[in-house]
Amino acid sequence: MKQMLSLLLLMGAYATLSCAQNRTEKTDYDFSFVNSKDKGGVTAVHPSDVFAEKKGWGYDFGTSWDQKKGTAPFYFSVNVPDGNYKVTVTFGSKHRAGATVLRAENRRLFAENTVTRKGKTETCTFVINKRSPEYVLNGTPGKVSLKPREKDYKDWDQKLTFEFNGEAPCVQSLKIERDTTAVTVFLCGNSTVVDQANDPYASWGQLITRWLGDGIAISNHAESGLTARTFIAGHRLDKILSMIKPGDYVFCEFGHNDEKEKRPGDGAWYHYSYQLKIFVDQVRKAGGNIIFCTPTARRNFNDEGKIINTHGDFPASMKAVAQRENVPLIDLTAEVTKMYEAMGVEASKKTLVHYPKEAFASEKDLADNTHFNPFGAYEVSKMIVMGWKELGLPLVKYVRTDWEDFDASQPDAPETLNWPWSADVNTTKPDGN
Repeated sequence: MKQMLSLLLLMGAYATLSCAQNRTEKTDYDFSFVNSKDKGGVTAVHPSDVFAEKKGWGYDFGTSWDQKKGTAPFYFSVNVPDGNYKVTVTFGSKHRAGATVLRAENRRLFAENTVTRKGKTETCTFVINKRSPEYVLNGTPGKVSLKPREKDYKDWDQKLTFEFNGEAPCVQSLKIERDTTAVTVFLCGNSTVVDQANDPYASWGQLITRWLGDGIAISNHAESGLTARTFIAGHRLDKILSMIKPGDYVFCEFGHNDEKEKRPGDGAWYHYSYQLKIFVDQVRKAGGNIIFCTPTARRNFNDEGKIINTHGDFPASMKAVAQRENVPLIDLTAEVTKMYEAMGVEASKKTLVHYPKEAFASEKDLADNTHFNPFGAYEVSKMIVMGWKELGLPLVKYVRTDWEDFDASQPDAPETLNWPWSADVNTTKPDGN
């Protein structure tokens, strides 16, 4: 009787999972924003095509777009099952010049300020990862324990969402194809890694997509306020293990919140090290490659203009585990420190959420010395790519041809990034500090 009950419960869990993950079996789409009628397998998109579950695609979040009349930013969503998808976007318009920024899901950047002259086009190809909270690991269904605010995120649902933004967004076509061969890079971490849902906050995990082309996808499972322990306890590692295939990568950046845990046995040299070892063992058991990143430095200057280490022994502990377990490591603590010190006490504020209250009609000035704005996250994403190169990781072959090597001690000028804010703006500070 007990066996029968267990079987029924398992069948019910599988049915729920199947319904959630596969509302549509369709995985490939070819949309035209310029055709007036469907033709040759290409679906024509009209301004009145609002997203609906039954249809499975359309303009979303109260937006729409008319190639002849308007240039307002818009969202376009498509229902697809979990997995990686090769996306090909053609920018441009025969009616006007364009300047388009393309983000997707929770503001992952894929194209920055793509300029097209009237009648000309530019094409961008990349691979994007879509995932929902449900999973099956070793035959057992489960679900990621999302924080309440994550339930409103655009990257834990049943659809891919694209945000076409910029001074004059122009798009001609959007092609989506299931990709089962791309290398997946899974990200584990906290608010300095997560796909931040709202400007002016941003993290390197959602900016690194800017540098990657075909053949590789980023799957970001980080969330604000998490430690290595709570990441595992929330079944996020289980979700990754249910998706990972041999040869994929898992990057771990923890420390900001771990250093605040005060339970018996907590600390850099015992519990933190123990949790990191779990990541190493489980990822390698699944055939994946594990990479460590020490925590990004906080902006905390002394009187001599040097950054004070606020992470205690946590970076050293991660390095010790990496050496002991032969894990490649990117020292973000050191690299971000170089950037802050090179920019100086005042200019370094431009990498973080430091804005007068008038900028966002907030009640007080924003002065956050931990969380990056889009420019700071952009710079840190370059540090990650340079880390790949310095470690000799095979991932470098997927870096786009317009990449230029980066030196953290010679950061870019903040003015070189001239993107408009995303449509999602909220000055509520992320968990963790």
